[in-house]
Amino acid sequence: MSEQSSLSPRSGWRGERSLEQRADSIRLRRSLSLLVMTLLAPGSAQLVAGNKRVGRLALACWLVLVAIVLVVAVGGLVDRTWLLTLGTNATLLLIVGLALPVLAVAWVLLLSDAWRLGDPLRLRRQHRAATVGLNTALCMVTAGALLFSAHLVAVQRDFILTVFNASAASDPHAGRYNVLLLGGDSGKDRWGLRPDSINIASIDEQTGRTVLFSLPRNMENVPFAEGGVMAQQFPDGFDCDGCYLNGVYTWAHDHQELWPQEVADVGVEATKEAVEGITGLRINYYAMVNMAGFTDLVDAVGGVQVDVEKRITMGAIGKEPEGYIEPGLQRLDGNQALWYARSRVDDDDYARMARQKCVMTAMLHQLSPSNVVLKVQDIASAGKRLLTTDIPASELDTFIELALKARSKPVSSVSFVPPKVLTYDPDFVLIRDLVDEALAKAEGDLEPTAGNTPRKRRSASARNTSDDLASSC
Repeated sequence: MSEQSSLSPRSGWRGERSLEQRADSIRLRRSLSLLVMTLLAPGSAQLVAGNKRVGRLALACWLVLVAIVLVVAVGGLVDRTWLLTLGTNATLLLIVGLALPVLAVAWVLLLSDAWRLGDPLRLRRQHRAATVGLNTALCMVTAGALLFSAHLVAVQRDFILTVFNASAASDPHAGRYNVLLLGGDSGKDRWGLRPDSINIASIDEQTGRTVLFSLPRNMENVPFAEGGVMAQQFPDGFDCDGCYLNGVYTWAHDHQELWPQEVADVGVEATKEAVEGITGLRINYYAMVNMAGFTDLVDAVGGVQVDVEKRITMGAIGKEPEGYIEPGLQRLDGNQALWYARSRVDDDDYARMARQKCVMTAMLHQLSPSNVVLKVQDIASAGKRLLTTDIPASELDTFIELALKARSKPVSSVSFVPPKVLTYDPDFVLIRDLVDEALAKAEGDLEPTAGNTPRKRRSASARNTSDDLASSC
C-alpha cells in the first residue's frame, strides 16, 4: 500500500510531462504547417486559422495568378510567337513590373501573419527560434525572388523602350525582310563615323532562312535608289574623287539640310538608298552596331566560339600588336572577337569581311534562349551601348521568332568582292543577278552550288560565297 502510494506522484509527473511534450510537438507542427501552407497556397493559413475574409481574398488572387501562368505556359507551347509578343510588350511588362513588388509585400505579410497564427509565445524557446528562422528564410526567398524578377522585367522594358523606340512598321517585300546591318566605327583618329561593315540580312518571313549579302566598304561609283535625296544629288552614281560606299554616311551628315527634319539619321537613310540602288533590294529596317561596344555583348554572353583559320594579329596596321589569336577552335572574349572581326594586319578587307560574317553566324547559333534569360541584365546593358535600330518594339517578337527559326537553318553568304566584282568598276547588273540567284537558291527554286559541302574549303573566298556559312567557317 505504501509502495504504491510512493510511486504515484512520479508516474503522474511523467504523464503530465509526456502530455506537455505532445502538446509542444502539436503546436510546433501546427506552426510549421501554417507557414508551409502559406508558401504553397497564400491565404490558406488565414482561411483555416485566421481572418477568413483575408484568406479567401488572398487564395482567390493566388489561384487567378496560377491560372494565368498555366495559360501563358500552355499558350507558349502551342504558339511561341504569342509568348514572345507578351514578353516584348512594354505595357504588359510595366504591369508585371509593378505587380511583382506588390505580390512580394503581400506574400511577406501573409507569411508573417501565418507565423503569428502559430502562437509563437506558447512554443518552447528552441521551437520558437526554429519558426522565426523558417519564417525569415521564407520571407527573404519569396520576396527576394519576386523583387529580382521585377528588376529583370524593368531592365528588359527599359532596353526595349530605349533601343526599339521607332514607331513605323515595314511590311516584308516579296516575302522577305531585308535588314541593313552596319558596323559603325568612329575612333579618335577618324573624321566622322564611317561604316566599315555593310551587310544585308535577307530573311524569309515564314521560315527564317537567311541570306547574308556583304558589300565592300571601298566600292566606287555606287548608284542610288530612284526618288531619294542621294539620287537627286548624284544621278550618275557616287562618282566624286575618293567617294566610296562607306563615305555615303559621312557625306549625308555633312549635307543633312537636304533631308526633312523628321529623318532620324540622314547617314543611315543615304546608305539605305545606296544599298537599294546596288542590290535592287528594298530595305525594311537597319541595325547599326557600335563595333567598340560589341565587346560588351560578347562578354555578356560568355564569349563566342570560332574556328580560327590562321593566326590573327590583335592591333592596327603600323602599331605594336597587343596580342595574337592562335589557329584552332577558340572561345574568344569580347576584345578578341572584336579584333578577329576587325584586324587587317597581314590580310585584306575581303578576308576581314569573311571573318565578320563568321562571327555573326557563330553568335546566331550559339546564343541560346536560356543563355539570354540568364544573362538578360548584362545583355540589355550591353545592347543599349551596342545597337541603334529603327525596328519598332511591335516587330520585336517577329524578329525573335525568325532568329530562333534561323538557328536551325543554314545561312547563305554572298559577298560582292574581287575577282567576280571589281570594287573600282562594279558591274551592278551582275550584282543584282547574283542577289536574285542567291534568293532563289535559299527559297528552293535552284539547286545549291556544287562544292559547297561542309569543311571542304575554309578560304576567305569560300566564306564570302557559301550556301552554308557555318560549314565554311
